[in-house]
Amino acid sequence: QFFPQGDASTYAHFLFDAFDADRNGALCFQDFVIGLSVLLRGTVQQKLEWAFNLYDINKDGCITKEEMLEIMKSIYDMMGRCTHPALRDSAPAEHVELFFQKMDRNGDGVVTFEEFLETCQKDKDIMSSMQIFENVI
Repeated sequence: QFFPQGDASTYAHFLFDAFDADRNGALCFQDFVIGLSVLLRGTVQQKLEWAFNLYDINKDGCITKEEMLEIMKSIYDMMGRCTHPALRDSAPAEHVELFFQKMDRNGDGVVTFEEFLETCQKDKDIMSSMQIFENVI
């Protein structure tokens, strides 16, 4: 309903996996409540850990360009083709390159949680976005 012109199915799978803490392929009420609790009332570090986990698709402790590209494509698919101005097909890959320029501090081609945490904590825009759910409930 939020993105009527897009396809949210792939992004929904990534969100599901982020909430599925025990990785058993099912969301129990506890998984859902713990995830919401972190997003709504967690510390900044807990929220950043949750976000990192969302991007780390294979859960190996680092984010690769391929993983980030999958996430970005799913986000652009969710937004749909009817955005104004129209998005270029290269937009997801360009977004990934910008992400890695900012986050991959040692230039080894992957983003570790430590790099992610350090970069996010120094970015005022990211830090203010961590407060987005503060007053929801």
